[in-house]
Amino acid sequence: MTGSPAYVLSRTSEEYRRLRLQAGIWEAATLRLLDQVDVGAGQRCLDVGCGPGEVMRLLAERVGPTGAITGVDIDGAIGREALEVLRATVDTPVEFVEGNVHELDLPEFDVVYVRLVLMHLADPVSLLRRLWEWVAPGGVLVVQDYDTAGMDTWPRLPLWDEFGRVMDGVFEQSGGDPRCGLHLPQHFVDAGIGSPDGTDVGGMLAPIADTGGFCQRSYSSALPAALRLGITTKRKADRFLAEVTKAEADRANYVRLPSMVGVYKRKAE
Repeated sequence: MTGSPAYVLSRTSEEYRRLRLQAGIWEAATLRLLDQVDVGAGQRCLDVGCGPGEVMRLLAERVGPTGAITGVDIDGAIGREALEVLRATVDTPVEFVEGNVHELDLPEFDVVYVRLVLMHLADPVSLLRRLWEWVAPGGVLVVQDYDTAGMDTWPRLPLWDEFGRVMDGVFEQSGGDPRCGLHLPQHFVDAGIGSPDGTDVGGMLAPIADTGGFCQRSYSSALPAALRLGITTKRKADRFLAEVTKAEADRANYVRLPSMVGVYKRKAE
């Protein structure tokens, strides 16, 4: 994407599994937001940064066979895999487009959705302007992204600060924004879209063991970049991962995950 850093996490089979895990964790928050904006039968929907296609599936379940879903991702491998799965499991017409959104020519949609993309970007406002162009009159732009402030464990893991140092450090040093969710309303204003019509905040507090390895997988995905940027060392990483793995087995420690912030704006007809 123009003016943005490369995706800072790994593009590996393990990262794809992490993305699917992450989608499952936030499915309820996404469903709640889709209900708020009345996604329904017959609508044409665009999912930007569609990844493994889990939100495309949620959209398809709402719009049905008279609607249509298009996914866009710069990673063609994961997008084509998602398309194959969706075409075998939903009765909604689905398409996938590989490419940089700033270079694509797409029609207008009733719903334009993007989740956990803007936090990677040095210029999220530019992307929002582009997405707003694809919102049809009467349509809605829906954005969800993380605010990582407040992530913590209790009883607190002795090495927990390592997690925040690596995750936030990788995004910040790569030009991204780990607190993007908090900043979304102002990004809408700066993009000329206007103040959001509504917002939603979702969270999760659960035993580390019940998050499916969220902390370990997220940390491990960011680790190559963290080592390259000098944010941590392999010794520190090994100690942290061992500590979290032990906590998962003990089931004694809870973790509060990042907040998932959602905002939306409907375009005038």
